[in-house]
Amino acid sequence: MNALQEEEVKAYQKDGYIIVRNLFTIEEINLLGQTARADNEMDQASTKRDDGEGNAVRLALWNHPGDGVYGMFARSRRLVDRVEQLLDDEAYHYHSKMVLKDAKVGGAWAWHQDYGYWYQNGVLTPNLCSVMIAVDQATVENGCMQVIKGSHKLGRVNHVLSGDQAGADMERVEEAKKRLDLVHVTMDPGDALFFHSNTLHASDANESDHPRWAMICCYNAASNDPYKDSHHPRYTKLEKVEDERILAVGRDHANRSQTEFADLHREDTSAKSLTENQNS
Repeated sequence: MNALQEEEVKAYQKDGYIIVRNLFTIEEINLLGQTARADNEMDQASTKRDDGEGNAVRLALWNHPGDGVYGMFARSRRLVDRVEQLLDDEAYHYHSKMVLKDAKVGGAWAWHQDYGYWYQNGVLTPNLCSVMIAVDQATVENGCMQVIKGSHKLGRVNHVLSGDQAGADMERVEEAKKRLDLVHVTMDPGDALFFHSNTLHASDANESDHPRWAMICCYNAASNDPYKDSHHPRYTKLEKVEDERILAVGRDHANRSQTEFADLHREDTSAKSLTENQNS
């Protein structure tokens, strides 16, 4: 059954996130990880985001889910039906990305809200939801995501450029941490974290011997269609697929990595526009 329990929906509304354990099977996740690690196009398309501390996180992004295994995850009823419950609306695919936090060298992500920079793309409300799927085990040691519980209720916090990343106003973040709980989101492969676009989140550098790769699928509500064009798509109907398509496509070695990756150096202007707005 591809539905969240009523308590899970209420927890998301209250805390700004929920974790669904074992949403995907070990075989499904192994196929996802094997595909990504062997995907030369993903490797070439990945860009490094300076964390301002001398390290960097690698990131590969694509706007349209496609028909490969990445798309089967993002289009699966198992995922999308739950997202639509949380959005209380039809969902469309805003974009997906693979976060490649490699052992020893994977940098930190500054505290931020996704809506902190998606706002720049003409998205009027924060009714967006992201789902982080753990490809590798996520631990405190390898830089798992951290969230500030209930921080989505703060509204959009001002963001500034920090290294190559959009970072939230740290005065606000520090005050939020005094009143709200900071949670280290430890995950096993196959677990999924659903989080609101205004939930403050960050991660430390990976100083361990173990990589932490994760795929994040981001969705916007159909009624929240951006009022202007940007490097992420406006409303595009999402064609859901049955859950069994994940294994069917994942086992097809010839076609499982079909994805058109974005050129982040050229196309992604969300964070850069923060600087422009500050100087205007």
